[in-house]
Amino acid sequence: MKTQPLTASAKITLLKDMMRIRRMEELCAELYTQEKIRGFLHLYIGEEAVAAGVMANVREQDNVIATYREHGHALLKGVSADAIMAEMFGRVDGCSRGRGGSMHLFSRAHRFFGGNAIVAGGIPQGVGLALAARQLGEDRLTFCFFGDGAMAEGAFHESANIAALWQLPVILCCENNRYAMGTAIERYESQTSMTEKAHAYNIEAQAVDGMDVLACHTATRQAVAAVRAQQKPYFLEFNTYRFRPHSMFDPELYRQKAEVDAWKKKCPIASWRRALLADQLISETGLAQIAADIEKEMRQALAFAEASAWEPLADLERFLYATAEGTPKGGHA
Repeated sequence: MKTQPLTASAKITLLKDMMRIRRMEELCAELYTQEKIRGFLHLYIGEEAVAAGVMANVREQDNVIATYREHGHALLKGVSADAIMAEMFGRVDGCSRGRGGSMHLFSRAHRFFGGNAIVAGGIPQGVGLALAARQLGEDRLTFCFFGDGAMAEGAFHESANIAALWQLPVILCCENNRYAMGTAIERYESQTSMTEKAHAYNIEAQAVDGMDVLACHTATRQAVAAVRAQQKPYFLEFNTYRFRPHSMFDPELYRQKAEVDAWKKKCPIASWRRALLADQLISETGLAQIAADIEKEMRQALAFAEASAWEPLADLERFLYATAEGTPKGGHA
């Protein structure tokens, strides 16, 4: 399937998107050590090419649902850094009113439906969103992100079967970072090719270099075209790697430092930056300006989060139940 080459502006945007995710995640790590962010925190550092490449193909009206490693996906779907940071601080101006934290970012306005702390929990929800779009006759695709560990869960297999059986417009995006929490993929999967698992359900699938943002973008664009033309699901396996531990609580005893260092040499940001410089699409001055703009955005988000209030005690019973009319008991959403 032939696709038009990306413009210089689009290529620079891919770099900027990856840099925004990386800087936000680095800042979150700093704030976690300062105990300003509490609870669980799962960082996406190293995997930025996947979110940047995929999300560049997502339209405003499309649905996105992700995992607990979802900060970058939310940011690129349009949820502001302010709202994301305030949420991680547990403040009322957060995108989930401070009730969800790092693992439960949500924005109905942006059609970003989580953030899900349950492994594979978002997959049936993503398929449900695709079914709703089909039933309502809406022009929207659903992009569902999950990790390789989710492929061992029954929820994936049930959802893949239904998506294929009912021919639903969903793009299943497996971010295969080779470790389901702390277990190497070879130790828990008899079939380590995730695309083969998708093929078992008669779903068109392809494996992608998840450290190459252009490859991620191109593969997603092809998937989008296929789903639009055929109105049936598509599966993408992004082979990527997280540079940080599974979470901030992870002692990371299951992999060697040499392995991590080898993967860091494939850093998607560094390699794409070199490519743009080599093609003279950007200068060192231009790179410095992008970095400065991102730093300003993230520092503003930090200030916003710190200035945001805690939810008042009087509101703690709001949004717990729905009335027969669909209005949250105790208040309005």
